[in-house]
Amino acid sequence: MKIAVINSRTSLIVDNHVVDVERASEGALSSDPARIFDQWAGLSALAASGVTVAEHPELDEAELQLPQPLPVQAFGIGLNYADHAEESGLDLPAAPLVFPKFSSSIVGPDAVLAISSQTVDWEAELVVVIGVDCFDVEVDDAWSVVAALTVGQDISDRVVQFEGGANPQFGLGKSAPGFGPIGPWLVSVDEFDLESLELDIACTLNGVTKQASNTSQLIFDVPTLVSYLSKRVELKAGDIIFTGTPSGIGWGRTPKELLAPGDVLETTIEGVGTLRTVVTAR
Repeated sequence: MKIAVINSRTSLIVDNHVVDVERASEGALSSDPARIFDQWAGLSALAASGVTVAEHPELDEAELQLPQPLPVQAFGIGLNYADHAEESGLDLPAAPLVFPKFSSSIVGPDAVLAISSQTVDWEAELVVVIGVDCFDVEVDDAWSVVAALTVGQDISDRVVQFEGGANPQFGLGKSAPGFGPIGPWLVSVDEFDLESLELDIACTLNGVTKQASNTSQLIFDVPTLVSYLSKRVELKAGDIIFTGTPSGIGWGRTPKELLAPGDVLETTIEGVGTLRTVVTAR
């Protein structure tokens, strides 16, 4: 199922129509986005019930909002594609490289990215959405605590990120307002082949492809990341994990290419959707 938030109400997206879950369930389900994860089973049952889409309005993508409550915790994973490590001139990590992406940076597909520097870069990423509070999860059980996948862009100010020299400030460099867009909706994990998650991921800037890869190229796969994090911190329902980016970032190009006002950044992940971000001046 696809879960979206439109007009601050939880909705299913079915055949490009918007199904308000409270109205479709005759009040059995709440439209409050804060209730998305505690009524996930009910949302799944409604999606499986065969909603008649003709009774519901067609989707206007301009109305899509952050598709879930603001996460308590948002995690980023660095150097999780071999080709990205290579373009960064760094060795492959022996364990996941984790940094905080502070939740104040998380926005939905309706947001505009306002920048004030000339050193802001893009990173297309698959984002994992945790569905239940959990701790100490084994790799084999990891998918059971994941509710959905979505598209993310890990926007990064490279000067801020590396201003610590030998001790870079990844969290600060990647957490300015609007630096964590996700969307356009959540897609439940039962829509995917979890045995071999092989999803094409691509990013275009002003219509020109900058990144193109597949999630099969992740160094640390989704179950490994979820288990690794859960053995160190308690994950909460709605937490998100930016799983890493493939090669093709602007900072790794010669000459460097960075975001500027007027740019349009689009990230597409097979089976999930396309997230569009418009850049403006702050």
